[in-house]
Amino acid sequence: MDLKTYPDRDVMMLELANVLAGEIRTHLSQHPWTSFAVPGGTTPGPIFDAICGADLAWDRVHVMLTDERWVPETSDRSNTGLLRARLFQDKAKAAQFVPFFTGDDAPEPALPELDKTLADVTPLSILLLGMGADMHTASLFPGAEGLNEALAADAPNLLAVRGGNAPEPRVTLTAPVLMGALSTHVVITGSEKRAALEKAAGLGVQEAPINLVLPRATVHWAE
Repeated sequence: MDLKTYPDRDVMMLELANVLAGEIRTHLSQHPWTSFAVPGGTTPGPIFDAICGADLAWDRVHVMLTDERWVPETSDRSNTGLLRARLFQDKAKAAQFVPFFTGDDAPEPALPELDKTLADVTPLSILLLGMGADMHTASLFPGAEGLNEALAADAPNLLAVRGGNAPEPRVTLTAPVLMGALSTHVVITGSEKRAALEKAAGLGVQEAPINLVLPRATVHWAE
């Protein structure tokens, strides 16, 4: 793990956006397309605000979420709604979005077709993750229903999970996809998550799913 600390959150978000844009640009110079997986939640919003204006060949960038709540994008709990509002703006409007929510009552019927779609855009070129104070990442929550299946070495690209104090099921990228990314960044803020990061070092992936990616990740932290 490479830990980078910043004097404040504003500086971190801007510098990380520049790093991600640079990695996308470099990858596109060597490949016909790039896949870019990003988290939902409130933390990455400023990164999206900064990177959406980057001068990139966005039409060759496949953007997907690391996980999604099984709700329509009109819901205030939808991560897709966040991307529409803050990432798919300015130049990034041209990006190719890989959506997960299909409108089915439950995620399971949609998973086989979604898995095929993800097979066309993996391995991930660039992965941006968050981490909760409980050491979860994506929707890999300690104790969640479906966690064991999602952590398996032969897991499909996408699985449904339940738990983590969420009222609805979620779909999440699984261990093989997350671990197979060519470049991985984790962004966290605050002393509570910094303490959780340090605690994770002594735990297994069942208790601290973030440990799936930490050995190869650059972690960005600001108070």
